Amino acid sequence: MEAELSGRCDFLVSRSSEQLFIKAPAVIIVEAKKEDTKLGLGQCVAEMVAAQRFNAAAKQSIPIIYGCVTSGTAWRFLQIEGQVVTIDLTDYPIPPVDRVLSILLWMLRS
Repeated sequence: MEAELSGRCDFLVSRSSEQLFIKAPAVIIVEAKKEDTKLGLGQCVAEMVAAQRFNAAAKQSIPIIYGCVTSGTAWRFLQIEGQVVTIDLTDYPIPPVDRVLSILLWMLRS
């Protein structure tokens, strides 16, 4: 059964040098929620699945798509590899910003 995915992600990071249009491969999906990072986990996973499909359709598949849900002051990180989703159960606070930025940079370089 084909899952129908619709909607928009709040932020998307791609390895494309072109910034005017989204080009594969999409690497990181960010879902913003006002209060509780747990509330955005399901939506973020759906967006990560959509990114997998987007990359595959462009013949730019990558093994892992990363995601995160943020309230702006707390960040929670996820990854999907194939059909397996891993969720980091830690909420990373801001401040300090260096830990969250280093995780995002690591995701982009992976």
